[in-house]
Amino acid sequence: MRPLHALPLDGTPETLDALVRALDAALDGTGPAVVPGASTAPAAEVPEEVAVVITTSGSTGTPKHVMLSAAALTASARATEARLGGSARWVLALPAEHVAGVQVVLRALLAGAPPVVQDLREGFRPAGFARATGRLPHGARRYTSLVPTQLGRILDEGGAGMYALSGYDAVLVGGAALAPALRARAEEAGIRVVATYGMSETCGGCVYDGVPLDGVRVGLGEDGRLALGGPMLAEGYLGDPGLTEASFVDGMFLTGDLGRWDGDRLTVLGRADDVIVTGGEKVAPAAVERVLAAQPGVGAVCVVGVPDPEWGQAVVAAVVPTGAGPDVEALRTAVREAEGRAAVPRRVRLLPELPLRGVGKPDRTAVAALLS
Repeated sequence: MRPLHALPLDGTPETLDALVRALDAALDGTGPAVVPGASTAPAAEVPEEVAVVITTSGSTGTPKHVMLSAAALTASARATEARLGGSARWVLALPAEHVAGVQVVLRALLAGAPPVVQDLREGFRPAGFARATGRLPHGARRYTSLVPTQLGRILDEGGAGMYALSGYDAVLVGGAALAPALRARAEEAGIRVVATYGMSETCGGCVYDGVPLDGVRVGLGEDGRLALGGPMLAEGYLGDPGLTEASFVDGMFLTGDLGRWDGDRLTVLGRADDVIVTGGEKVAPAAVERVLAAQPGVGAVCVVGVPDPEWGQAVVAAVVPTGAGPDVEALRTAVREAEGRAAVPRRVRLLPELPLRGVGKPDRTAVAALLS
C-alpha cells in the first residue's frame, strides 16, 4: 500500500511548483500518492499503483475520491500526445486540483519539461495568460487546456491574450459543452480548438472532437447511456467499494451521460439525470442547447426543466445575449425544426451571465431556481 500526501493549492506559482515536484515523484514511484488541492488527505492508504487521488463532488454534492494509477495517467497523456501530433510545451491555466489541470502537469512532465504556470490568485485573466505564454521558449510547439468560459473571455478581450492563443498548436477545450458559436469565433481568430469529453474517472478527456483516443472503447446502452473503457480508467473510488463495483463493470466505466453516434463521431447529449419529461416526451437539454447556441445573438445558453401543472415539466431556456440579442421566436422555430415540438422552450429568459459551478459548468440547479 502507498501513503497519501495532501497538497494545498492557493494559485501561487510556489504551490504549483510544489505540485509539479510531487506529481513527478508520484508518477515514477519515488513519492507518495498526491491529493491535489486538499488540506488534509483521507485517512487511508491506496494501492501501490495509485499516483493521484482527485476529490470531486460531481453533480450530487457528495465528495468522491477517484484513484488514478500512474499507468492510466501515462496512457492518457501518451494518447493525447499522439492525437495532437507530438510532444510540446504546456501552459497550465486551469485550477490544478481538477483532473484537467493535473493532466496538463503530467503531459508536460512526460514531454520533458514542467509546464509554464499562469498565476491564478486573482482568477483567470487573458493578460496573465499572454504573459505565461511569453515565458515559453521561442519557436517551441505549444499546447494548453481551457474551459469554454476562459476561451470566451480571451475572445471578448482580444488583444495580447487572443494573439497568444492563436500561436498554439492545439487548445484543448473541455469541462463543459463547447458552444458552436464560440468555437466558430475561435477558429475565425486562427485558434486551433479541440473539444474534449471525459471525466475524473477517465483521467480527463478521452474523446476528442467526437473521436475516441487510441485505445478508448465507447459503449452505448439501450437507453443511450455512455460507457467508457480503456487503459485510462481509474482504479475506483477510495473508501467506497460499493460505488466502485456499481460504476466499473466488465472493464467499462458507466457514466451518467447520454450519447449517440453521428456517423463515426460521438455526440454527448448531457446527463441522463438532466433529461426533461414534458407531456410524456423526453427532451435532452444538451440537444436543445446545441441548437440554440448556434443561433445569431446567443452567447451562452442553459436549458432546464421546471415544474409545470399541465405538462409535468416545462422546457425553459436561459440565454446570455450577444450584440443586439436573439430573436426569441426564431430560437423557438430553430428548436422545433431540429428537435421537434416537445423540445421547444416555453420560456426564454435573457440573463447577463449564467450561474456557473466548478471549472465553468452551468449550474443547472441555480438556473432552474431563477426560471421557476
